[in-house]
Amino acid sequence: MKVIICGAGQVGWQIARQLSSERNDVTVVDVNPDLVRRATDTLDVQGVAGFASYPDVLERAGARDADLIIAATHSDEVNMVTCQVAHSVFSIPRKIARLRAQSYLNAIYSDLYRREHLPIDVVISPEREVAEAALQRLAAPSTFDTESFMLGRAQLLGIALDDDCPVLNTPLRQLNDLFSTLRAIVVGVRREGRLFSPDPGDQLFVGDQIYVFTHSEDVNRTLEIFGKKTKKQERIVIIGGGNVGLGVALALEARSDRVRAKIIEKSRPVAERAADSLERTIVLHGDGM
Repeated sequence: MKVIICGAGQVGWQIARQLSSERNDVTVVDVNPDLVRRATDTLDVQGVAGFASYPDVLERAGARDADLIIAATHSDEVNMVTCQVAHSVFSIPRKIARLRAQSYLNAIYSDLYRREHLPIDVVISPEREVAEAALQRLAAPSTFDTESFMLGRAQLLGIALDDDCPVLNTPLRQLNDLFSTLRAIVVGVRREGRLFSPDPGDQLFVGDQIYVFTHSEDVNRTLEIFGKKTKKQERIVIIGGGNVGLGVALALEARSDRVRAKIIEKSRPVAERAADSLERTIVLHGDGM
C-alpha cells in the first residue's frame, strides 16, 4: 500500500515507523526539512519538504497513485485542506485527519466530514484517545491494562496475579462451575515472558499476567474473583487543563456517580478556559509540581 503521511512530528513519525515496518511504501511530508531528514535517516521512508496542503507538494509525494493519506500536522485546518486537495485533485480513496480542537470533534457536527463537504474518512484525536485511556484506568485502577469493545459493553482487563488470588492452582474449566453467572473468560496468559492462549485445563499461578474478557457490568466482580479490591473513585486530581485534562473532567462530570475532581493548571488562559467549560470541577491556577 502506498501511503502519504503529512506531518513528521511525534505523531506522524510514529505512524510512519509502524507502517514502514509493515512494508508499506511510505512518503513523509513536512514543512520542516530537518524533521523530514530525521524520518528518512531513521526509517525506511521517502521524504518531501513543503506545505502538505499544496497540490504540487502532494504531487511530488506521489499522490497520483497513493492509496491512503494521513494528515497529522500540528494545524487542524491544514489537515482538513490537505484531505480536501487529496480528494478533489488526486482522488486518493482513503483520507485520515488528525484534529485537536474540540469544536471539530463535537458529534453534532459529524456531518461536516462527508464527501460532499469535507471528505475525511476517519478523524483521529490522540488527545481524546489519551483521555479515554485515563478514564478506562479510573474504572479499573487495579489493572495494568484495559481496553473497551462493543461500544463499551465489554472490557478486556489486564490483571497481575498475587499470592492472595483465590483461584490460583485452579483449572480454568472449573471457574465456570464455581462462578456460573460470571460473564468473563481468560483469553491470554503471560508467564515468564511468554504470552499464550490457555486451555481449559490450564491453571493460574502467582506472577502470571492474565487478560480477561468480561461484560462491563461484571468488571468489579471479575476483579474481586482474581484477588483485586474494587474501590469507588471519589476524589481525583488532574494535572493539566488542556485538551486531555479537560476531556477527562468533562467525562467525569457527565457520570452518574458524583466524583469530586480538581484541575491544576499553570497557564492562566488555559485554566480560565477550563473553568468556563466545567460546572462542578474546581480549577486551580498553579504548578502541579
